[in-house]
Amino acid sequence: MPKFTAYDGTELAYHLVGAGKPLICLPGGPAWASAYLGDLGGLDVHRQLVLLDQRGTGDSAVPDDMSSYRCDRLVDDVEALREHLGLAEVDLLGHSAAGNLATLYAAAHPHRIGSLVLVTPGTRAVGLPVTEDDWRGAVALREGESWYPQGRAAFEEIWGGRDSGEVRSAIEPFMYGRWDAAARAHAAAAGSRASREAAAVHYEDGVFDPAATTEALAAVEAPVLVLAGEYDGGPTPALASRLAALFPHGEAAVLPGAGHFPWVDAPGDFARTVAAFLEPGVHSVRTNSGIRLAYRTWGDASAPPVVLAHGRGGSGAHWTEVAERLAATRRVYALDLRGHGLSDWPGRYSFEGFRDDLRGFIDALGLAGADVVGHSMGGAAALLLAQDAPELVGRLVLEEAPAFVPLDPPRGFVARPDEELAFDWPVVADTNAQLNAPDPAWRERLAELAVPTLLVAGGESGGIEIQDRIAEMAARIPGGRLVTIEAGHSVHTVRPDEFVAELREFGI
Repeated sequence: MPKFTAYDGTELAYHLVGAGKPLICLPGGPAWASAYLGDLGGLDVHRQLVLLDQRGTGDSAVPDDMSSYRCDRLVDDVEALREHLGLAEVDLLGHSAAGNLATLYAAAHPHRIGSLVLVTPGTRAVGLPVTEDDWRGAVALREGESWYPQGRAAFEEIWGGRDSGEVRSAIEPFMYGRWDAAARAHAAAAGSRASREAAAVHYEDGVFDPAATTEALAAVEAPVLVLAGEYDGGPTPALASRLAALFPHGEAAVLPGAGHFPWVDAPGDFARTVAAFLEPGVHSVRTNSGIRLAYRTWGDASAPPVVLAHGRGGSGAHWTEVAERLAATRRVYALDLRGHGLSDWPGRYSFEGFRDDLRGFIDALGLAGADVVGHSMGGAAALLLAQDAPELVGRLVLEEAPAFVPLDPPRGFVARPDEELAFDWPVVADTNAQLNAPDPAWRERLAELAVPTLLVAGGESGGIEIQDRIAEMAARIPGGRLVTIEAGHSVHTVRPDEFVAELREFGI
């Protein structure tokens, strides 16, 4: 594994996992080796993880000066790693106790932070204590679990003054959202290479100056994500929000069903949430239904809005060419619908659910009256939204949207490809089932559609029968306008200039 020399000559090790732009990852504990972070739930697919073994842990050397284990002095090790990697700015992730270290680093080197992710972080550095009431509330959430009575008794002993280390095995289940085999294996290995000597010095008196640190955080201009687990007691979601508020550009997010190690409890949700935060130009919003949707924007924020909804298996990024053209006069929003890209993957899907994503997205961002453009599956969602809530939609564009005529023959089972996918495979089976037997009301209500509607067909290469059905849809919609661009099913990617020209002609 690669190594570098710290300010005092101590040789420190780090481990590289994955590929891409580096993300320096600081393990918690305190003084746990970085191995327990693993690949952070698949985050290595999106970024190269630089997992630091802090001094005296893992493959790093033991320093001559024991006082260098103090949390405040470890800041210089992080800076030495930055210099070693030759990075002008760092994207930095700190977990648990290392949340304090990452916060101290940001306070000391605010202009070296590109982005900061604090995962179920310690909050001592800014003087926000985790209280007994915090833990009592978190413990109460698990009352229905089989291991709850023993764990609750152990916590009562801790609250009564007993060392938590003596009853660690009884309280470990509270650290995870599910106490299953994966959680048990992770708990057994997590602290196996911890340094007791380092941990004993980490929180020495005088390590933290909360007032000074909080004041210094005002200079951190980089985006900051504080990620909490729904079931965690340290920090609770409420405390995580208070920490995020100390940063000029801080935001808090809560992973449902997760505890203190969210990448173990919900690996996909964790990796997509963090990846969306770290990806330049990507934002996230949580709708009233609880679904987190990632999205991209183009154009002047004050320009009239247009919302783009992608087809099955796609993402908001697939609209880039069209979005860049529309951005000359419009504020463009392209979201990842549930089960796609960097948004949440809840596991069950329907056209109604995608419709609700659009509704929730428009509501959350205050975009009522926006023009909506939907391709294929996204077109079906946009159509259902316009039927149910026409006040939310200005103009409607349906590109190769399904006609909601039962498929004959129906689509059968489709095997999952043996490759990494950027969408959740159950989307295919769930939407095929609805295409085979769509709700008749969806088609019947075409005659009631009360928004200006443009239908874009892809021509004969998309299938003559399909084109006939799109034409029939246009005829059913009051004032429906139909244009055909010979491009096949994905008109906006094959013929973007012609597609945008038709949108312009339609008033978008």
